[in-house]
Amino acid sequence: MNERVREALRSPFAVFTVLLAVKFYMASSVVFDGSVWNPLITSLPSVWAAFALIELLADKRKTLAYAIVDLIYTCVYFAVIMYYKYFGIIVTYHAFSQIGQVKEVKGSVFQLMHPYFLLIFADLVVIALLAARHRGFRRWASRPRPSRAYRMGAAVLFIVMLVICALQVVPNRGIVNELARAERMGIINYEVDVMLTSRREALLEPSVVTPAAVREVKRLQQTAVPAYWSAAGGRHVIFIQLEAFQTILLDLKVDGVEVTPVLNRLKEEGVYFPRFFQQVGAGNTSDAEYTANTSLLTPPAGAASETYGRKALPSLPKLLHARGYETVTFHTNDVKFWHRDALYPALGFDRYYDQQFFRDEDFVHFGSSDEVLYRKSVAELKALADEGQKVYANLISMSAHHPFNLPAHKDTFDLPERFRGTFVGDYLRSQHYADKALGLFSEEMKAAGLWENSLIVIYGDHMGMPVYSLTKEDRSLLKELLGRTYGYYDMLRVPLLIIAPGALEPQTIETVGGQTDIMPTVANLVGVRLDGSVVFGQDLLNYRSNLLPIRYYLPTGSFINDYAIFVPGERFEDGTVYPLDGGKPAGTDSVGADGSPLVTEDEYRRALDLFRMSHSYVSQLPERPQEGGRQSS
Repeated sequence: MNERVREALRSPFAVFTVLLAVKFYMASSVVFDGSVWNPLITSLPSVWAAFALIELLADKRKTLAYAIVDLIYTCVYFAVIMYYKYFGIIVTYHAFSQIGQVKEVKGSVFQLMHPYFLLIFADLVVIALLAARHRGFRRWASRPRPSRAYRMGAAVLFIVMLVICALQVVPNRGIVNELARAERMGIINYEVDVMLTSRREALLEPSVVTPAAVREVKRLQQTAVPAYWSAAGGRHVIFIQLEAFQTILLDLKVDGVEVTPVLNRLKEEGVYFPRFFQQVGAGNTSDAEYTANTSLLTPPAGAASETYGRKALPSLPKLLHARGYETVTFHTNDVKFWHRDALYPALGFDRYYDQQFFRDEDFVHFGSSDEVLYRKSVAELKALADEGQKVYANLISMSAHHPFNLPAHKDTFDLPERFRGTFVGDYLRSQHYADKALGLFSEEMKAAGLWENSLIVIYGDHMGMPVYSLTKEDRSLLKELLGRTYGYYDMLRVPLLIIAPGALEPQTIETVGGQTDIMPTVANLVGVRLDGSVVFGQDLLNYRSNLLPIRYYLPTGSFINDYAIFVPGERFEDGTVYPLDGGKPAGTDSVGADGSPLVTEDEYRRALDLFRMSHSYVSQLPERPQEGGRQSS
């Protein structure tokens, strides 16, 4: 090997190429299941384009420029890994607008962070130490000024790599599945392309998105007099949103002990939907509040509270306010968390109760405990009812929050030793407490004389155990509890229970439903017509077939129908079908017992249409007045 080759291999260009190549594979091993060569083929061109630019433009501190590029790429790869471990999709620049929330959820971040992931920063630490203490490194970093011919070569390399990047990006822009698109483009190319194109999405004309058009896409036939019409008319309407609560907990026992005895009893008193699914996006809990109250789908990126918070949103609070209801919402954290200070006025709540009202009494995680939430909220509801006021209220539970490190003095669940110290065990302990606190709510409501005259809607906001971040031990424990491998069906299902004592007969309805269906179902029960309203859900008491578009936790293009969960590949044809009856994953040609296909390309297209229609509709709504709901203290 001659001296020029050895010099080239010792150059910052070569050294940093190797360092970043290691990181390609670290990120790809977590997120993708592709070929051995794919990370190099898709990622090297963007790296070499950046390095060629450094060689072309930088005379001094060239190695510092390489280290800065290394740092930028490393931060992107690390963010991709961490976001995927929770959401199951590729992070984009939109998520950095949520960086202010990290301090609040740092416990969740640490729970998701395997020590292996931190190795991605190891080279940067070593480089910083060498630069500070080693003269030999500083001499290596001081490269001679390149010749004119060398600069010309760098310019040619930059142009060639840029062309290769374009050839990797442009043909793959039509792939809807973000994971598949990022794998084909390369992570950095994908991130840059999203930044350049995300504002170009063509919106449908407002005149196109009508109630009739949505019904047509969902294949719904309007009924003149729906069943259960106004069955709970004139009652208080109370929503209980349960934090990170999954349906698998109901009727679940650990060595003969019930995890959720309160909800097990309550579902025998109301209408229970065991095949009900989350439809949240990046905003998680706040997205559930938005979706349940509007029957609109979440935005393509970012939390709904942030993306749509300035809009005059049609909503259930506004419809009920027009019928004489006082509309209120209770959340024990600061109202600014997840931009609820924008969301609540947009939804039209008359007033909100947040940390200022609850005063951090019996603090758990982010605010007062669920026990305090229910006790003080019910007291306030009684005060309003005593004034002759009908009330619509949202109560947002929060004590069972990821990473489920419930304070010891709240733990009343005596778990077997094999569950202690595990993520699954912590989840069970936290939700057992949340269930117990919910029992306090029902007791307080009955003592206040409100229970018998209310319509109570209890639902989960989003999953608690991401399938993407579970350890082998967690998976083994879940298989023991469920008798099957934990998968998308278990992760995405959250409970929906509707109780109206004396008005609704207890029953279990197997209809597939999602959070967009809550508003239409409740509107029918209280006698509020939605004929002129654009809603993307449906009344679950009257429609028994459904199509649920899913955007987060599964790639865009995923949907749930009456038979299966569908996840696309690069297109519909190479997607995967996960039967709801527990059958093995299959291709798009899979059929049910009657010989009909479990999923169709028409459903895939219609699910994408629903997302586009919803975003087009909300994006073109007028801005809301700046004044909003009053804060109560």
